[in-house]
Amino acid sequence: MAGLSPIGLDWETVSAKLKGMTTGIRYMVDWEIYEGLNTRLAAPISDFEKPLHYSRKATRSMGRVALLATRATELALEDAGLLTDESIKDGRMGVAYGSSSGSPPAIAEFGKMLLQHTTDGLNANSYIKMMGHTAPVNIGVFFGLKGRIYTTSSACTSGSQGIGYAYEAIRFGRQLMMVAGGADELDPTQAAVFDTLYATSTKNDHPESTPRPFDADRDGLVIGEGAGSLILEELESAQARRADIHAEVVGFGSNSDGSHVTQPQYETMQSTMQAALDDADLSADAIGYISAHGTATDRGDIAESIATHNIFGNQTPISAFKSFTGHTLGACGALEAWVSIKMMNEGWAHATANLNNIDPACGDLDYIRQEPRPINAQYVMSNNFAFGGVNTSLIFKRWG
Repeated sequence: MAGLSPIGLDWETVSAKLKGMTTGIRYMVDWEIYEGLNTRLAAPISDFEKPLHYSRKATRSMGRVALLATRATELALEDAGLLTDESIKDGRMGVAYGSSSGSPPAIAEFGKMLLQHTTDGLNANSYIKMMGHTAPVNIGVFFGLKGRIYTTSSACTSGSQGIGYAYEAIRFGRQLMMVAGGADELDPTQAAVFDTLYATSTKNDHPESTPRPFDADRDGLVIGEGAGSLILEELESAQARRADIHAEVVGFGSNSDGSHVTQPQYETMQSTMQAALDDADLSADAIGYISAHGTATDRGDIAESIATHNIFGNQTPISAFKSFTGHTLGACGALEAWVSIKMMNEGWAHATANLNNIDPACGDLDYIRQEPRPINAQYVMSNNFAFGGVNTSLIFKRWG
């Protein structure tokens, strides 16, 4: 596993920020030029640079989203002991990976063509950077992977669907190994999507105070960027090569609201969590920690917390990673899975930053607040819910 996030590019850094209650939210001076954009807040990755061994030829088809995805995958393959293994190149390894879109600057190049009636600025790689499947395709080409590719471009569930579909591909014998996850790069257009819905935080003078998932004083979400990659492998194969196994994927549920593209429904959120429990053949009391989607929007927080309460009551610790990184969109499901597994193995769970005054309209849950908490979890659940009413739930089991 590996993750690139606004609070760190490795687990040591990320865990220190989580334990120190330090978020990655910043005021974006560069966004002051956009008239009508109310939010000036975001969570950028400020310390990522293209690795020196990435040649211009190898990266000319990559926008930032594909570059982040490829680097996270390289680190995950290294962690899995597979980076230089020829077995990943013979069709046994596939890719299930997604992002909300392709790289926005490349999309802008085609917008210029439509608005100014000129193809100046377009080149042979413009579409490759723009296309919705730019992340999984570039991963496959960079590492020579010849297995099947799933493009999970479903906004906030891109990463979690990537993990779920990778799990199913291996479970049903279609692939031996899979790269799974999601990525998104930071761009003001993504903030504008939520700004037009009055769903972004405008606490521009106090970036450290927002977002505030499940808090009565929340005023919206903050956009972030990142990439998370997990390497899934059939168990006997991993054991035969003595791989370091972090966790077992034991449950996955996914469905859609089928009612409204931007108004989440607690009933279908609840049913996808139950589907994951059923898939894992577990009762609710087996789950030792829940990673919430926790966007800090009124409708989302209330629906998610009610759905969670209806299954778990208030006995299961829950917290929201987005309170530290903002909403990393296509990356969030993979990053939150990575963090949940790491914490499960280390016996603790992070708090939700800025959760000081729980919204009474939210479900009665065991919210982790103020500081991290020791936990002893055999199973953890990670939930994500996306625009379009796409819902996912993943369950991981501690290994060993």
